[in-house]
Amino acid sequence: MNSFDVVVIGAGIIGCSVAYHLSKAGYTVALVDKGDVASGTSSRCDAVALICDKKPGIDTEMGFTSIQLYKQLAKELSFDFEFSSRGSLYVCETDQELEIANYYVNEQAAAGYVMKMVDGKELLDIEPYLATDLAGGIWTEVDSTMNPYLVCFAFVEEAKKYGLKLFSNHEVKAIKKRPDGSVEAVVTDKTTIHTKKVVNCAGVWAGKIGQMVGIDIPIKPRKGMVLVSEKTKPVVSQKVHEFGYMLSKFEDINYSRNVSKVVEENNIAFTIEPTEAGNFLLGGHRSFKGYDITSENRVMRGIAERALRFLPVLKDIACIRSYAGIRPWVVDHLPIVSDVEEVPGFYIASGHEGDGISMAPITGRMMTQLISNHETDFNIDRLKFSRYKQSSQII
Repeated sequence: MNSFDVVVIGAGIIGCSVAYHLSKAGYTVALVDKGDVASGTSSRCDAVALICDKKPGIDTEMGFTSIQLYKQLAKELSFDFEFSSRGSLYVCETDQELEIANYYVNEQAAAGYVMKMVDGKELLDIEPYLATDLAGGIWTEVDSTMNPYLVCFAFVEEAKKYGLKLFSNHEVKAIKKRPDGSVEAVVTDKTTIHTKKVVNCAGVWAGKIGQMVGIDIPIKPRKGMVLVSEKTKPVVSQKVHEFGYMLSKFEDINYSRNVSKVVEENNIAFTIEPTEAGNFLLGGHRSFKGYDITSENRVMRGIAERALRFLPVLKDIACIRSYAGIRPWVVDHLPIVSDVEEVPGFYIASGHEGDGISMAPITGRMMTQLISNHETDFNIDRLKFSRYKQSSQII
């Protein structure tokens, strides 16, 4: 009989981290996915762990701690996942953006985080190919990069040393409950796995898993497209993005950019980051189009248009392909890392939106602390599933 202390559903970067941390802590763990490791959103994203794109408070705390954990994991795990602390550069197009950015940096500095405001000349000293008319920006040294595919496999391969069992290509069909409402087993299309604890790490599909135990999880898929360049000379040395990226990510920031209709309608904001292979990933884009991950020509044109505004040199560099992924979006932009009072033994670690890569290590550690009844690294009351009790419908 298949029997485990914990079943983790979803082998994306969050699920892989949770499975690794639980296995290392001595639990017998089954990691279940309808596809393979990193076959969903974690294979269709960017490759950074940042604090500069997060709001002050627990959002930044989690991001910063995750980067410190990544530094440790890069030394401890036997699987190289191409970790590098390159830093990142936010660029401000206007004086108004620079003013908002300066206020943001002062808030983060007051909390102890190191970010540096730079003027237009300093921007060009850091990244010489940028447009020459930019107002300035923010440079954050701690921000880091890695390969998301390799991070997932690094977690899984290391967890196997502690006994992790991987059930790839097993689609979850049902979750059985005992008469008292607690978790009893996970039923896939191929087997039944008995357990008293389930962690829902299914990302944009977390709501479907939640419905199996009778709860509504308010996660929506938020699409994002990325363009991939040919291998070329080093156009940038780190992650570079416009400050408008934060303004497009958080709808509650009151600011309107002077952009074209295609950029505005598709919520496009310039981002670029180098890869170890010598090409570049270009974005970014945010839209609600269900689970559709087809590439859209109009969005591709908008991304290219915005990229050329900030890096004119890209006009001479070919785009070789594009891809799209879907982020697990929640209305308050904070992940759900929580038990579920209504279903004893059922936990959720999902809803990280575009921060799954950034927050994977700390999420895995905190979920292990929750299951072990240990004190968590932070007060995670704001991450509890119970914050949605006032709304009974999926948003």
